Amino acid sequence: MKGKIYGYIRVSSKDQCEDRQLLALKAFGVLKRNIYIDKVSGKNFDRPQYNHLIKKIKKDDILVVMSIDRLGRNYDEVQRQWRLITKDKGADIVVLDMPLLDTRKNNHNDLTGTFIADLVLQILAYVAQIERENIYQITFLKLKIVGKIMKSHLDKQQKF
Repeated sequence: MKGKIYGYIRVSSKDQCEDRQLLALKAFGVLKRNIYIDKVSGKNFDRPQYNHLIKKIKKDDILVVMSIDRLGRNYDEVQRQWRLITKDKGADIVVLDMPLLDTRKNNHNDLTGTFIADLVLQILAYVAQIERENIYQITFLKLKIVGKIMKSHLDKQQKF
């Protein structure tokens, strides 16, 4: 029996646009009513639309995401959610920008294919988390610099 096709979109803030992801999911054939969108950080999976989606996914369904970092940016959690969807629920995942992470192609008895997909997943989940940490550090440094500039500006004003 063929299941439903769901799509998941995540952007990190309300200011970011999800149009590129939306177009890709629609081009794949995901119906608009089956697309779930969160505008929150990828640091964890405490997301309203994602949690609603996970409750709906059943055996033989397909979850489509644009890229693995849209699913999440936490190494352990991405792997945990991947296992929940593919192993526990028996659904498939399609990562559009990484064909190796299309579990529909995996014969679950193919040890080599499963090993390669798991390895690629681990590498990409690691990269996504490192990117999140780098973004955090850059933002922190920028705020620190802005703070110093503002303090310097205030100090100059107080001298006059």
